[in-house]
Amino acid sequence: MRAALIFLLLASPALAQDRAATAAALSACGPPNVKFDVKESQTNALSEPESGKALVYVIEDKGQGACLGGCVTIRVGLDGAWMGANQGNTYFSFSVQPGEHHICSNWQSGVAGFSSFYSLSNLTAVAGRVYYFRTRIWFSDKIPHLDLDPMNSDEGRYLVAASPFVISHPKK
Repeated sequence: MRAALIFLLLASPALAQDRAATAAALSACGPPNVKFDVKESQTNALSEPESGKALVYVIEDKGQGACLGGCVTIRVGLDGAWMGANQGNTYFSFSVQPGEHHICSNWQSGVAGFSSFYSLSNLTAVAGRVYYFRTRIWFSDKIPHLDLDPMNSDEGRYLVAASPFVISHPKK
């Protein structure tokens, strides 16, 4: 019994460090209680960066096939604030100040197991440049995974041209 108590006392700082490290990594995301409505738009996204800023496109690549029962919604955060969400093979864009940024994607779901899927990336933005990121949910041995990956500009421009633009708003 004494050995178990000593182990717990010695292990508890390590467990706290894991929670602190996870919280620090997820600080790129927005608040967990914010959910988005996503709708296709007839308006196009910005095609050039705003003066003094960089432009970021985020494309959700769900692959082929229909969304049975609805498409997955993936929220995207930047430096602690949600920037928007995608659903199905869609994209949205936003402007960023030059400098280092931390990006987060999260599966928006009412199912706790799915809503705990996050993927993270970073970006050092340069004014006047355009950046592309792809979000994807894929399965390995029936286990879902969420990716957020930077893309080269050729592939990014192709997927933007082939995908509808969406506008997302936080649900009220």
